Amino acid sequence: MDNLTHSLVGALLGQAGLKRKTGLAMPALVIGANLPDVDAACFFWLEGQEHLGFRRGITHGPPAMVLLPLILAGLLWGYDRWQAKRGKRPEGRLPVHFGWLYGLSLLACLTHPALDWLNVYGVRLLEPFSSQWFYGDTLFIIDVWLWALMGFATWFSLRREKKGGEWIKPARAALAVSLAYIGLNGVISSLAVGYHSELSETDERISSPIPLAFWEREVLHGGEGDWFVERDVPVAFLALTTSERSSTEGTGIQTTLQPMTSKSCELPNLEELKGKDSEVDAFIFWTRAPFAESAEDGSVLLRDARFYDPRARDRFTVALPDVRCKPLSREPPGG
Repeated sequence: MDNLTHSLVGALLGQAGLKRKTGLAMPALVIGANLPDVDAACFFWLEGQEHLGFRRGITHGPPAMVLLPLILAGLLWGYDRWQAKRGKRPEGRLPVHFGWLYGLSLLACLTHPALDWLNVYGVRLLEPFSSQWFYGDTLFIIDVWLWALMGFATWFSLRREKKGGEWIKPARAALAVSLAYIGLNGVISSLAVGYHSELSETDERISSPIPLAFWEREVLHGGEGDWFVERDVPVAFLALTTSERSSTEGTGIQTTLQPMTSKSCELPNLEELKGKDSEVDAFIFWTRAPFAESAEDGSVLLRDARFYDPRARDRFTVALPDVRCKPLSREPPGG
């Protein structure tokens, strides 16, 4: 998820009462909720698409979940001691307890990969013991509804605290509603990948949340470099049985599978491409729904169906200038 969402989760945990456990609890929670994203520094030394295979890995795995909170707690504890020695420690700050600092930093850090798992980009939860990607397919990477809910709740809780009112219950209620919202989206995604009973069991299905309209999904079908997409599928349609769905013609909610692009090519042998180009290697390691598209000069562009945008060829795309496009044509899954 985006860093604003991570920050709001940390802030709400603090407003839910955890910030009363120790001094500097709020910095531990908010910074800790973002800390695994220190891997974003890879943009300083990795080229092009190489960051795709590096992000959401080593800093999101079990060792990092132990070490990063320890580092953060140590820095905050040291900062408190440094301020005290200089006589600049705020009088209103609670005593700093290292054990609580570490526990809160750990909790905040653990929320990070949990949230990252919720979208289609995925996260390597077991790195470095395993490089397997895990996908929740539940939320879009930037969810404005969570922003609105958690942002308002944080502001309201802080405002109530400042006025001497009850400020813990609103934060706890917002956390509960946020979890319910995530659960609802999980159900919608589950319905999206399960309603095409006529499709082959070998066809992979990915439910991709879209911005703003959390009740709709972009459903990807296919595999082996040949992907079809069903766009803006509403939850009202997903809840229908196959027979009910066949009677919805003319209702405005009928959907159809469409080719991902009219310029699809046969997917090159990805195993044979490995070891020749670091960007290609990174893309192959990261991709979940690879397909090939023809470039203007007839060469091949490697794309990923989860993030396909014909207007943005530089993002999530690797060019294979030495590979020529072999046009691909196939009936949609179940067609």
